[in-house]
Amino acid sequence: MPRPSPRTARTPLAITLITTLLIALVFILTITIRKDAYFTDQAALTWGYGAAWLLFAVAVGVLRAVPARWVVPLVLAGAVAVAATGLVAPPRTSTDSFRYAWDGRVQAAGISPYDHAPADPALLRLRDDWLFPQGAAACAGPDRAAVSDGVCTRINRPRVHTIYPPVAEAYFLLVHALSPPGVRHKALQLGGALLAVGVTWFLLLILRRRGGDPRGAAYWAWCPAVPVEAVNNAHADVLAVLLSVAALGLVTRRRALGGALFGLAVAAKMLPAVLLPGALSGVRRWRDAASLLLPTAGVVALTYLPYVLTSSSSVFGYLGGYAEEEGYDDPAASRRYALLRLVLPDSWCLPAVAVVLLAVVVHVWRRGDPARPWHGSLLVTGTAFLLLTPGYSWYALLLIALVALDGRWEWLPTAAAGAAAYLASSPAATVLSPTTTATTSYAIAATTALTATAVRYLRARSRARSGGSVVTSPDRALAAEPRH
Repeated sequence: MPRPSPRTARTPLAITLITTLLIALVFILTITIRKDAYFTDQAALTWGYGAAWLLFAVAVGVLRAVPARWVVPLVLAGAVAVAATGLVAPPRTSTDSFRYAWDGRVQAAGISPYDHAPADPALLRLRDDWLFPQGAAACAGPDRAAVSDGVCTRINRPRVHTIYPPVAEAYFLLVHALSPPGVRHKALQLGGALLAVGVTWFLLLILRRRGGDPRGAAYWAWCPAVPVEAVNNAHADVLAVLLSVAALGLVTRRRALGGALFGLAVAAKMLPAVLLPGALSGVRRWRDAASLLLPTAGVVALTYLPYVLTSSSSVFGYLGGYAEEEGYDDPAASRRYALLRLVLPDSWCLPAVAVVLLAVVVHVWRRGDPARPWHGSLLVTGTAFLLLTPGYSWYALLLIALVALDGRWEWLPTAAAGAAAYLASSPAATVLSPTTTATTSYAIAATTALTATAVRYLRARSRARSGGSVVTSPDRALAAEPRH
């Protein structure tokens, strides 16, 4: 009787270890999310997140030892279990979903969400005790905003109009329409969980069709940021991620359809616009570029049109005020451009961002791999994060999905840096300085990304030379590197 190979003999051990790690990850996430520590115990929240990220990293590493036939079931089972942890408590670290619920309710009443701020007395009839609690005791919470005497709201910035694009607003309306009365935050959380698992399914489908390693999907499926931001906080970014992943999977074969999906993604959250240079990798003819960009622009315009026709106020709402509030035009008044401010005067930061991003975009367009648009998209998106150093952890959901497609784990610390910066700015912060944390975490992320990219490039060049060919482009060198 033949002996089993060493790899076959190790399979049960690897699967057992993966299962144990995922159970531990689910346990840690459940405890961390159930504990309402954002306003009370920053240290506990930081340790919980740190432990979850560590377990995630080890689990993804062990997955490399699992035979291919077991990968998809493990990734999917883990995706469902990890996403479910976000359902165990109300939103813990963000109040954005309360605005989503309000916008859905306003639209269901036949009113444009862009016409009135939540505090507007014209919408008094739509208020309830959940979103607009009354009384001193109900309004004593740290996440309450005063509206009038004795009345407060869970909605942040209640005196400004919504900033969310039309596809996101349509999603809020759909969730409201499908939700039974009294479901409150659970409907949006469940929608986020379904979308998060849907992203995992799309990632596995694209990787299989493109001959990639399905293990890459675990970077998204098991990442702690997904249950926290996509499910528990129910951020609409997960909808934009789903549309973006679908667009990247289609754009190489059906450019116009991929462009239309990009349009939906941009109209769900503006951030996916940074993916377009990657989608144009290697495109030389203006006609080919137009076949992508025109459907993108057309879909964005068409989704805005119904709201433009039915709104008396600007459909961009508080978008301009939000950008100003976040300090992108005034580095001295914010924590933006944390890395650039180490070496440049504040007034130089914004021009420097424009110059560096333009150079990266041109490089991706000229040297990028048309068969792997997500590679160029990851480079542009990751560079933008390192230059702008955003302090909101949910923005990184798009970056994590790109890592899953491209397999470049070195960009994950950039996603984690946003979470660290956000936790450091919590009301309970007593140990970590927000500015120091943002600068340090993004510096570590930049060092990791640059070092790993350089090592990959040098190894690929060495392989190319030993094979009798010379590689002159980093993108082509990385493309020639075997996929994990």
